[in-house]
Amino acid sequence: MAIDGPSASGKSSTASAVARAMGWVHLDSGALYRGLTFVALELAGAGAAEGLPAATVLREAERRQLSLRVIDRAAQVWLDGQPAESRIRSAAVTAAVSSVSAVGPLREWVNRQLRAVAESGQGVVADGRDIGTVVFPNAPLKVYLTASPETRAMRRLLQRGEGFDAGQLATETALLATRDEADSRRAVAPLRKADDALPLDGTSLTFEQQVEWIVNRAKARGLGD
Repeated sequence: MAIDGPSASGKSSTASAVARAMGWVHLDSGALYRGLTFVALELAGAGAAEGLPAATVLREAERRQLSLRVIDRAAQVWLDGQPAESRIRSAAVTAAVSSVSAVGPLREWVNRQLRAVAESGQGVVADGRDIGTVVFPNAPLKVYLTASPETRAMRRLLQRGEGFDAGQLATETALLATRDEADSRRAVAPLRKADDALPLDGTSLTFEQQVEWIVNRAKARGLGD
């Protein structure tokens, strides 16, 4: 199953819950891009991570054993032989990941990792921005998940555990709009809804309703355990 959508639309948390409900593996493509971005930032030091050659980043990623490991039906990003979740969720990674993930060879590397898990014979729920259009174009169910810009901004701030006022909400909304624009206009695998994807606007839905909506449509197609 492919779940695509813009930043902070709730793709990853929704895909994880859907995967648990269906007994499938959750693949968070964004986590791998964050892993590559973390590696690139450490290589760049005070320089710009997006200026590094893709081959250099990939060599370092391989040296540091950046990979996906399926544990309890969840594909986790590991780096240096350890889980990398806490390291790849920093503000610095968030700020740079859009530029790094626009590099063609880096996207191809991530796609190979995702397909390798899917080809192991396990059912997967993968989320990202080009899952249904590029990575798994033949997915049996595709969903394009979105929400209003203000809703997405509020969710992002709450996810960080930050209190916020109207000014901070406006700032975050503008940052998300910039990210959406960059993702939609990039030359390689731009963010867009697959022609056969089901649209789901989660603005007025609870998280549970969002998950139930997708699970019900998956079951209607005979998917799941």
